[in-house]
Amino acid sequence: MNLLITGGAGFIGSHVVRLFVESYPTYNIFNLDALTYAGNLQNLRDVESRPNYTFLKGDITDASFLEQLFAEHRFDAVVHLAAESHVDRSIAGPMAFVQTNVMGTVNLLEACRRAWAGDYAGKLFYHVSTDEVYGSLGENGLFTEQTPYDPRSPYSASKAASDHFIRAWHHTYGLPVKLSNCSNNYGPNHFPEKLIPLAIHNIKEGRPVPVYGKGENVRDWLYVLDHARAIDAIFHRGKVGETYNVGGVNEWRNLDLIELLCDVMDENLGREPGESRKLITFVKDRAGHDARYAIDSSKLMKELGWKPSVTFEQGLKKTVDWYLANGAWLEEVTSGHYQQYYARQYGER
Repeated sequence: MNLLITGGAGFIGSHVVRLFVESYPTYNIFNLDALTYAGNLQNLRDVESRPNYTFLKGDITDASFLEQLFAEHRFDAVVHLAAESHVDRSIAGPMAFVQTNVMGTVNLLEACRRAWAGDYAGKLFYHVSTDEVYGSLGENGLFTEQTPYDPRSPYSASKAASDHFIRAWHHTYGLPVKLSNCSNNYGPNHFPEKLIPLAIHNIKEGRPVPVYGKGENVRDWLYVLDHARAIDAIFHRGKVGETYNVGGVNEWRNLDLIELLCDVMDENLGREPGESRKLITFVKDRAGHDARYAIDSSKLMKELGWKPSVTFEQGLKKTVDWYLANGAWLEEVTSGHYQQYYARQYGER
C-alpha cells in the first residue's frame, strides 16, 4: 500500500506516522507537510531513516502540486490530518483556516477522484476532524455521531465545512471515505500554544499561566497515542461511509486541570506544594468560547474494540516527564514567531 498521511509532521500526525511506519513495514508511508509553525520534522527523527518512510514537503492548497504528487506516487489511501487547528488563531485570521481546512481538503478529494478515476477497489480517504464541529454542550449530555453540527468559531466552522465536503464526495462520486471526530488531545510534541504544553512551559519558567474567564469551560481530554491507535483501528476496520467519535471519557474543567498540572509540576521540579498554583492568571475570555465538550465513544468501542489505554493522571505524568526531558525541543519551538503570537494573544508577560 502507498499511504499518504497529510500533516504528518504536526502533533497528532507525527504520532500517527510513527505508529503506521512501525506497525506496517510493508506499507510505503508518505508524510506530506507544509512545515508551517506547528510542523516539526524533529518529531519524527526516530523513523526518518526507515525504508518505508518518505517525507514530502508541500501544501494541500496547491491543487496542481497534489495532482502531480498523486500521478508520481499512485497513492492507494489518504489519512488527512493537515489543518490549521488553533481557535485563537482562527479568530485573529480566519481566511487561512478557510484556505487550508476547506479548500485544501477539497483539493485532496479532487486529487483522489481524478487519480482513482472511479476504480475505488482498495482505495480509501480517511478524514480526521474535531468534536468542535458539534458546538457547545450544557451541563449534561454527550456528542454522538448523530449530533447536529453547530460550529461556533472560524476554526470549527472550517472543519465542519470540510466534513460536509468529505460526505458530499462520498455520496456524489462514490469516493470511499471514513471520518472521525476527536476530543482535545494532549501528550508529547504538542505545540505550546495549546493549553497543557503552554502551562507546562510557563510553570517551568515561573511565568504566569493564562486561564480564560473563570476556568469553568469543560473539555474531554485524550492522550495522543490513544488517538493514534483509534485512527489505526478506524482506518483498518471501520466501515466505509461511517463516522466515529473518539474521546477520552475524561472531562475536566480547565481550572481543575491546570491546578492538577501545577501540583504534578511542583512534584517534578521539587517545589513546595501549591507554589505553582500562584502562577495561575485569569485573562479575558475567548470570543465564542464553547462551555463544554464531551464525546460518546461507545460506537468506536463496541464496533472496533478500542478504548483509552491510560488514565488522565497517568497520561499527564507521561506528558510532563516528556517535556521536562526534552527542553531543547521546547526551546526551539517557543522562539521567534511563536513569541510574537503569544504576546499578541495574552499580552506581554
